[in-house]
Amino acid sequence: MRYKSVKRIIDILGSGFGLLLTAPLWPIIALAIKLDSRGPMLVKLDRVSDGRIIKVYKFRSMIDKAHNYKPILNHLNERRDGPFFKIKNDPRVTRVGKILRRFRLDEIPQFINVLKDDLALVGPRPHEPEEVIHYPGEHKHLLLAKAGATGLSQVNGASALPFLKELEFDSHYVKNQSLRLDAKIIAKTVSIIFFDPTAV
Repeated sequence: MRYKSVKRIIDILGSGFGLLLTAPLWPIIALAIKLDSRGPMLVKLDRVSDGRIIKVYKFRSMIDKAHNYKPILNHLNERRDGPFFKIKNDPRVTRVGKILRRFRLDEIPQFINVLKDDLALVGPRPHEPEEVIHYPGEHKHLLLAKAGATGLSQVNGASALPFLKELEFDSHYVKNQSLRLDAKIIAKTVSIIFFDPTAV
């Protein structure tokens, strides 16, 4: 059986198991979000995957309509090496959001994206449309790859990586995909979540 077919089966089984395993957390997280700040429990964020713009689901960890404040906060952006946006103590992140992000709980709804075949369990890191247009030519192929809920760049520093280094990790993954590499990345992701959540 071809790699892509096996990978898709693993994605379906893995995301289904992930949703089942985390089901008891959903009402608790939803209540915490709603009590902490106004806005929806879930947000749908524009990301590029498999050559198209998709809606990635996340538990809301920021104030409602946080994206609208991005131009106002641009002067605080710590990323000067590329198009990415990061503020260490982002004022848009809610109190509950800080906890969700620390343990990556905000990303649990991405299992839905994997089940829908918008994302894979493992793949390049999904980025915003206005970010990917700045990818240099040698990394443009990443726009056509299916992005992942986790991936090689995510387990090697994620947003802490320099812009080009992150793209190099993702390009390496796309060019060297295998079930063995996927298994290693998933194992490292689980290890980081449980033993070093600040590393991702």
